Amino acid sequence: MVPSAADACPAGAAAAVRPRRAPRRTRLAADGVGRAAAAATCVLVLRYYAGLTDAEIADELGCSAGTVRSHASRALATLRVEITRLQELPT
Repeated sequence: MVPSAADACPAGAAAAVRPRRAPRRTRLAADGVGRAAAAATCVLVLRYYAGLTDAEIADELGCSAGTVRSHASRALATLRVEITRLQELPT
């Protein structure tokens, strides 16, 4: 069964995907997801954790597939910045 948007994207969606016992960089990267807009975070959760297509996500969220792709693009750009920043941190 595929989770609905309400199940996959509660108010604390980023907390749901943040591993509790993970390496520091993994936790910090997950926090980067939390900094993305809620809709963008929700799109990433539905796309990469629930395995939904852009069209399925659009149906769940009540928006167009183009909007889904825009949210995903912005969220992934935020993650890229966070990952780059994390790679520069001392280990």
